[in-house]
Amino acid sequence: MTLVQIVVILVVVGLVMWLINTYIPMAASIKSLLNIIVFVVLLIWVLQTFGLIGPIPGLKMPALK
Repeated sequence: MTLVQIVVILVVVGLVMWLINTYIPMAASIKSLLNIIVFVVLLIWVLQTFGLIGPIPGLKMPALK
């Protein structure tokens, strides 16, 4: 996976999260929890993509190729 693909995926996820936060009415606590979960998942995915951490047992994250 190239660096450009990783950046495009991060931009798309950021755009989707902005749209959700802006246009879907929900409680602030749920919105915060959603943002934290998405951030943690993306952080783990980026770290695994760059090989800084190995696969997490029991966690099935798709490898985008």
